[in-house]
Amino acid sequence: MSVLRLRIQPGAKASGFRGILPDGRTKVSIAAPPVEGRANDALIAFLARALDLPKRSLRLQHGAGGRDKVVEVDLDPLELAERLARAREAK
Repeated sequence: MSVLRLRIQPGAKASGFRGILPDGRTKVSIAAPPVEGRANDALIAFLARALDLPKRSLRLQHGAGGRDKVVEVDLDPLELAERLARAREAK
């Protein structure tokens, strides 16, 4: 089990990885608006596609109402790091 610490930009033109912040959080833009949980749902769907995992393998642990989020991922930390690196390169 691993966690992803994220900084989200909802309502963007396109969903995608936007880099790594100095504190280690991954910056992600999400095309869905931050209304009625749509951005959270879109975030989980985006991460599932990017990491090649079923959506049930990702859970929003903290930050449902804000831009700073923690997502729990059913992968060991090394595998998560490898998949995340591949997903960032695949832009």
